[in-house]
Amino acid sequence: MTHKLSRKLINENQVVCAENLAVKNMIKNPTLAKHIADASWGEFTRQLAYKAGWYGRTYVEIGRFFPSTKRCSCCGFVKENMPLDVRSWECPECGTTHDRDVNAARNILAAGLAVLAFGENVSGDGISVSSSCSR
Repeated sequence: MTHKLSRKLINENQVVCAENLAVKNMIKNPTLAKHIADASWGEFTRQLAYKAGWYGRTYVEIGRFFPSTKRCSCCGFVKENMPLDVRSWECPECGTTHDRDVNAARNILAAGLAVLAFGENVSGDGISVSSSCSR
């Protein structure tokens, strides 16, 4: 399954951005361990990286400490903390309501494109995210 999906993503996109997750640390959570292990995230990102190289695509990996989930993809506001059970949230700065995973995906893409455009190391601070968002 990971081979089919990684091949599809590489074939359909010039740039693929992913988060470098600490899978070994995440598996220590007894509630999530089986789900995380079943997802094979480490193997999936490894396949994305080598297939991108084979087919002349660009693969960008964003560091695990980048606040992709907690950063508003519209205005850049960063929440202090966000427990795993929070699946959606409203930005106190701009009022945009975010789905946790969709917001993270937008931020990971923006960070990956910033790395490509500016050659910068993306950290939790200092990246400006610009997009048109609706409330």
